Amino acid sequence: MDQNMDISAHDERDPNPWLALFLDDSIPINASTKLALMRDNSSKSTRYLLPMIQFISKVTMFFIHLFKFFFPKLINSSKFLHRILAWGLKRFVSPDANLLIFRHFHIGTEILQFIAGNIPGVDVTGTPLKPKDFEDVKDDLFLNHDLNLYNFVIRLNSQLKEKNITITTPDKINLDMITEDQFDHIKFPNRWTNVLDLRSAIELFTPFYQLFLTSNDFVRASNSLQLDETIAIYTSQILGTPGHLGLVNNKHPMVPVSTYSAAYRLVLHGLAAETLHEILVKMKLNKNIDGVVTPQITPLTATS
Repeated sequence: MDQNMDISAHDERDPNPWLALFLDDSIPINASTKLALMRDNSSKSTRYLLPMIQFISKVTMFFIHLFKFFFPKLINSSKFLHRILAWGLKRFVSPDANLLIFRHFHIGTEILQFIAGNIPGVDVTGTPLKPKDFEDVKDDLFLNHDLNLYNFVIRLNSQLKEKNITITTPDKINLDMITEDQFDHIKFPNRWTNVLDLRSAIELFTPFYQLFLTSNDFVRASNSLQLDETIAIYTSQILGTPGHLGLVNNKHPMVPVSTYSAAYRLVLHGLAAETLHEILVKMKLNKNIDGVVTPQITPLTATS
């Protein structure tokens, strides 16, 4: 175990808050993800670089916003953007942060596949996004992630309305698409330059995202984070329990939030996806043991 998350180093006069959260099991989350997230939170990059990077990012976004107002189509290259993202992830982002980023695309794909695979009468196919290396990032990975989500919601609901289908708990829940991938097969770079924590990396990349995408693409990407609530509702209707809705913080997609908060909400988006995926993983393990799927989710009070 990492020395920062070792109970033997606990000092009652100076307790480590991240150790407390690492040991706490009240929120379902993959063990590798949890360790990576707590190490990321306790890193020197989060402590010392993040505050400065946040300030620089917000100021830069303000001037890019003005630039885009007067010259909305002068700079627009998703391909170039994703080459920058792939280059930055490989050379400057820590292994823990890269793990969290790469995992997100895999579990996001599986969650959408779970919803589509458990609503009888609908056929919603998308483009699975399961990157295996930094070359996969260059293929418009981040942009396609947002497009997949909106296209999924549009296609699903058009079929539900056309066929007069209501999402309910199926007789047998299909969990074949849910995997327990720990990402042991991916070795992320760990050179002396790979120091950026997750939030610092997102704050740095967000202005590039804003600059090289169209205004529609950037605003849509920001607003897609609030679809966390929509996806959670679909899942709760399938599972027949609203318990996991209390783990969602990005809410109310019909009331958009400023793009200046996109970086912070993106981290919350990742956490919501991780917790929902872990719930499905535990259900699958329960099925493998008992032969049936029995949702075992403790109801939580929704947070705002």
